Amino acid sequence: MKLLSTNTCHVPKNLSAITRQQDEQPAEAGGMSNQQVNKIWRSIESLYKTGNYPLVTFCLRRQGQVILNRSLGHVHGNSAEGIAIDARVANPGTPVCLFSASKIVTAMLVHLLDEQGAINLLDPVSYYIPEYGVNGKRRATIFHLLAHRGGIPKIEGDVTPELLFNRDAIMQRLYKAAPVSAAGSRLAYHAVTAGYILGEIIERVTGQDLRTFLHEQIEQPMGMEYFNYGLKPEMRDQVAMNYATGLHPGLGTDKYLNHVLGGGLQLAVDVTNDPRFMETICPAGNIYTSAEQAGRFFEMLLSGGSYNGKQILSPRTVFRATLPTSGTSLDRTLLAPMRYALGPMLGSNPVGLFGPMTGQAFGHIGFSNIFCWADPARDISVSLLTSGKSVVGTHLPNLGNVLYQISSQCPAIPREQRRSLFGSDSSETDQV
Repeated sequence: MKLLSTNTCHVPKNLSAITRQQDEQPAEAGGMSNQQVNKIWRSIESLYKTGNYPLVTFCLRRQGQVILNRSLGHVHGNSAEGIAIDARVANPGTPVCLFSASKIVTAMLVHLLDEQGAINLLDPVSYYIPEYGVNGKRRATIFHLLAHRGGIPKIEGDVTPELLFNRDAIMQRLYKAAPVSAAGSRLAYHAVTAGYILGEIIERVTGQDLRTFLHEQIEQPMGMEYFNYGLKPEMRDQVAMNYATGLHPGLGTDKYLNHVLGGGLQLAVDVTNDPRFMETICPAGNIYTSAEQAGRFFEMLLSGGSYNGKQILSPRTVFRATLPTSGTSLDRTLLAPMRYALGPMLGSNPVGLFGPMTGQAFGHIGFSNIFCWADPARDISVSLLTSGKSVVGTHLPNLGNVLYQISSQCPAIPREQRRSLFGSDSSETDQV
């Protein structure tokens, strides 16, 4: 990457030539006007025009209807180095890595086991993984890991691509790790670590491979072709390649990412473009899917665990998973004020991760500029997936505008007209 450059991609003058849409319903089907929908899409186009993203895919559901399902950009071949002759235009079905937005899926699998009575969230992790309960981790519970209070926010020592492709080696490090704080005492985002431990619990309790368990419990019953850890070999030629964009990482970005992830920007990009990453299971970060299918998952949660007449999770489970674990607190890893539930990140009032006045919203973000969430007050489920991994760049004001437009063009629905999302009473999840 160039030091004195915004490191942006080629932006064609004719965006319609690189825009694709699929299976959209009229605006009125979601209680919206064409003007509202157009304002949201124009904000997406403005975000793309910053040049920080080779690809943006976006899906918006309102009142259960797909109102926007579009892609803008290329699968590969467009980067800060220029556009290649063989650059290929993407479509709404292009697989994209969710990165950390994968965490909420793993978390809901854990909640499903709790619903089935196979585990208890208040049990120590060492009850299921005895070798974890050493060096001060014996009292750490599943609850603590889901709430990012487990005391092991990152993998200690050198983090190399070879390590990230070796799940057993990572597990051995986590078993031996000493916590940096007592379990439950400090909020610090567990970027990678908690996912591996939660995934191991799922496999030990079910006796199944994590990929198989996700397929049987969510991917297959929800009719999703690809919504899983890694990506099938036959689909890898279709996957959106990730690119490092934005201001030079040496200008603060790498220092921040090393604090959060244990590695810099280029490492993260190189790892996720490697077929070995698509082969492995990374419970905290390598679900590949489309924007529509990611939105489908959040629509299921928004509907109290139900999708197309199938009950994937109980309303009670969704309700419990999305309850705040605390008020807004400083996250010692992200160095930002955050609200968490048991797996999901939460919105806030007057402004939060998912835009202004999103106190009821729940979802997750992913590296970098991936946003997936549902907002019961607005009856929307949203997924914004990108392949440009810009952390600091010219995109930031436009990204803020996208979140603003979604919130403002999808105003809150009067309480008496809302769907019953979590059973008999959803008011307990409100943040006033």
